Amino acid sequence: MFQLAKLSSKGQVTVPAEVRKTLHLKTGDTLAWETQENGKISVRRVEPVDVDYLSSLNGILSEWNSAEDDEAYRDL
Repeated sequence: MFQLAKLSSKGQVTVPAEVRKTLHLKTGDTLAWETQENGKISVRRVEPVDVDYLSSLNGILSEWNSAEDDEAYRDL
C-alpha cells in the first residue's frame, strides 16, 4: 500500500491513518526510523522502556560484572 505525507517546515510529518492503524499507534507512541544501505527507510513502533524494571536488574546483574566473569563466559 502506498501512502503520502508532507513534511512541514519544522520537519514534522503526519502519519497517515492507515499506517497508524497498521502499527497500532496512539498519541505519545515512539517511532524508530531505520535507514538501509539501499536508500530505503523502515519505520516501526517502539515499545516503551520499563525504567523501573531495568533499574531493579542493575543491582542483581552487577554481581556478575568482574574480570573473572568476563574470562569465564567469554566464549558463550
